[in-house]
Amino acid sequence: MSSESAPRSLFFVYAPDKTDEGALERRLSVRSKHLEAAKAAFASGVVRVAGAIIDKGPPPPDGSKKMIGSTFIFEAKSIDEVQKIIESDIYYTSGVWDPEKLVINPFVGGTPIP
Repeated sequence: MSSESAPRSLFFVYAPDKTDEGALERRLSVRSKHLEAAKAAFASGVVRVAGAIIDKGPPPPDGSKKMIGSTFIFEAKSIDEVQKIIESDIYYTSGVWDPEKLVINPFVGGTPIP
C-alpha cells in the first residue's frame, strides 16, 4: 500500500507558549502568518479543530484575553507528519511555543469531529 492511500488517524496537539517575558509579544507579532497557515491546513482537512488556550487568570486591564498556547486535533497519516507540520509553524520557528512542553498524541474522539 502506498503512503498516498494510507489511512489517516486523529492526533491531539498541546502546544503551550514559552513563559518568558516577551512571549506574548512574539506570538502577536507573527499571529497573522500563523493564522494564514492554519487556514490552509484547515481547508486541506489535516487540521480538524484548532484554537488558542487562554489564561484562566484575571484578564489584562484592556479586557483582552491572554493567549498562552494552542491546541489542535489533526487528521494525518502519521504522528511524524503532525510533528513536521508543527515544527514548520511560525509559532514554533519564532520561539512562541515551548518545544520542551509540546505534546502530540494519538486521539480517539468520543464525539463527532467537525
